[in-house]
Amino acid sequence: MKIVVAQPAARWYKQEMELCEGDSLRFFVRLGGHGSVQPGFSLGVMKDTPRSPALKQVVEGILFYIEEDNVWYLEEKELHVHYDESFEDIRYELV
Repeated sequence: MKIVVAQPAARWYKQEMELCEGDSLRFFVRLGGHGSVQPGFSLGVMKDTPRSPALKQVVEGILFYIEEDNVWYLEEKELHVHYDESFEDIRYELV
């Protein structure tokens, strides 16, 4: 398992969430939404301080991570985070 954040996606998060180099962005499991992995759950994102990150990657000076207690959502897959230019939004893909 790992997290892979594409550089254009990192730039988008940096701009949209007004992040600075050294900030951390956590992907977390939330109840509801339109997730395609676990029925009834989806991924959320928030600026936060890591406690026990299980998966992490630094892109554009930002630490993107998922805490240990949320990796079950990925089912042993990789989370790829892309910026979709046609929709001007983020797209998640599990590989």
